[in-house]
Amino acid sequence: MANILIAYFSRKGQNYVNGQIKNLAKGNTERVAEFIQQAVGGDLFEIETVREYPEDYTRCTEAAKEELRAKARPELKNFLDSVDGYDTVFLGYPNWWGTMPMAVYTFLENYDMSGKTLIPFCTHEGSGMGISGRELKRICPKADVVRGLAIHGAGAAESAAEVSVWARGKVEEAGRKERK
Repeated sequence: MANILIAYFSRKGQNYVNGQIKNLAKGNTERVAEFIQQAVGGDLFEIETVREYPEDYTRCTEAAKEELRAKARPELKNFLDSVDGYDTVFLGYPNWWGTMPMAVYTFLENYDMSGKTLIPFCTHEGSGMGISGRELKRICPKADVVRGLAIHGAGAAESAAEVSVWARGKVEEAGRKERK
């Protein structure tokens, strides 16, 4: 089996869930990342920003919108030494304003994903993957960016079976491509 990295950005605390603001002890995307690791193994890496986003959900969305407009690249707390040892990279994030949070752009722009299979997954409250798949292909043109999985955030905690089947299928698919 290929060496697998599961990198994700997630938001705990106030989140929009089925039309209401709820306080989540663990972010939806983090839950899905953990389900992927349980299904296929691999190393987990949380993408974290130096500057905390506002705890208030509405203020957080406003900050995220401003970052998107400014094409900001928020500073991250940590980076991996390298991604060279990974063949397959699952990349997770919430859909913020139709795409990935800008911190995910910061993460990607610090590594060469050439030759890697890049498998996106996102959590959302109705907007699916948005344009993130297209953005990933633009940012990582030499990676094999495959079709991702969008999980409705309100159902993330109960998505283990769906995520497991999907993740195993993607790893098998990547393995077949490597053998060709």
